[in-house]
Amino acid sequence: MRLSILAGAAALALALAGPVMAKDATCYTSDDGEYDCAFTALDDAGSFEISAPGKPTFQVWIDSPGVASVGATYEAGGRSVALPGTYYRSEDDGACWVSDATDTEICAW
Repeated sequence: MRLSILAGAAALALALAGPVMAKDATCYTSDDGEYDCAFTALDDAGSFEISAPGKPTFQVWIDSPGVASVGATYEAGGRSVALPGTYYRSEDDGACWVSDATDTEICAW
């Protein structure tokens, strides 16, 4: 009985949260250049994920305004690996994030 109540509460929470919808976007990374991708918002802070067939999936987690941590998944179904450095929002293009450790850039428009 207790388990079914918990399962019902979890299902209700997911239903109220609504589906996560990916949007078509154009992405750019220092390693892969510009490509078509899917953009998915991850939270209310502005964190997001970009993905495309044959490319790594990147998760940009906003730590504070203009500051983020980034993880990448290199294989479908693989683990996310933290990328080095802190990522800062680019002053030249607010859709881009740049690592202070490697100068790697990740953008999504």
